[in-house]
Amino acid sequence: MEIKKFGVVGAGQMGNGIAQVAAMSGLDVVMNDISEQITQRALSNIAKFFDRGIEKGKLTQEQKKAALGHIKASTDIKDMANVDFVVEAVYEQEPLKFKIFQDLDRICRPGVILGTNTSSIPIGRIAAQTRRPDKVIGMHFMNPVPLMKLVEVIRGIATSEETFQITWQLSEKFGKTPAEANDFPGFIANRILMPMINEAIFALYHSVGSREAIDTVMRLGMNHPMGPLELADLIGLDTCLAIMETLYDGFKDSKYRPCPLLRKYVEAGWLGRKTKRGFYEY
Repeated sequence: MEIKKFGVVGAGQMGNGIAQVAAMSGLDVVMNDISEQITQRALSNIAKFFDRGIEKGKLTQEQKKAALGHIKASTDIKDMANVDFVVEAVYEQEPLKFKIFQDLDRICRPGVILGTNTSSIPIGRIAAQTRRPDKVIGMHFMNPVPLMKLVEVIRGIATSEETFQITWQLSEKFGKTPAEANDFPGFIANRILMPMINEAIFALYHSVGSREAIDTVMRLGMNHPMGPLELADLIGLDTCLAIMETLYDGFKDSKYRPCPLLRKYVEAGWLGRKTKRGFYEY
């Protein structure tokens, strides 16, 4: 099956990044969200990314023009009726994702693969919302999407080999390096990453060290490019909490219990960079 037209549901930070790499690979892209304000902001963010690349000599005006020309903004999910492959990239909330997959299953042609950029919710649980569980797969990009090479490709229990192979090849077409994961809460990336971030938050909560000291130790001592608290702010503390809760609910193991300080920050609306306040001020 040849993929020529690619759909993205969700035009936030992850969604617009996915739309960008798909457009840069030459695909026509339909980028959908609930309002024109969101989709226009997404297009503006994509343009700004290109402008920064042009200033550094890494991208050209022609690449910018070509990529933006491939992206059509949409506020009606029915526009996914003609895509060949779609990826959902909305908030990490089960009811929202379930509703989108029910809608996509009804709207998209029978052979279309429905991918999800979920960072922790089991693929089988999402696939069960459709009449095509063999066509549902995890396609988990890393943030920021245009710069990060990894895509986790996650099989659900019903995912067909054909669906897996098409998704793997599409990841490579996007210039990414795919890695296969099986369907467990958090998959590979967040099963390892999020407990580390959560433990760093516990270290702050217990006054083991300041935010700066904790991040310095992990950057300089473990050679991480960012400290875990800085990274949590970049990801979004609400997303970190949602993933930890999925891990905790999925494994019923106390080692995945979200730190109370993380919950307190989220309840206060301190979600990281996107709200200008998290573990750091922006």
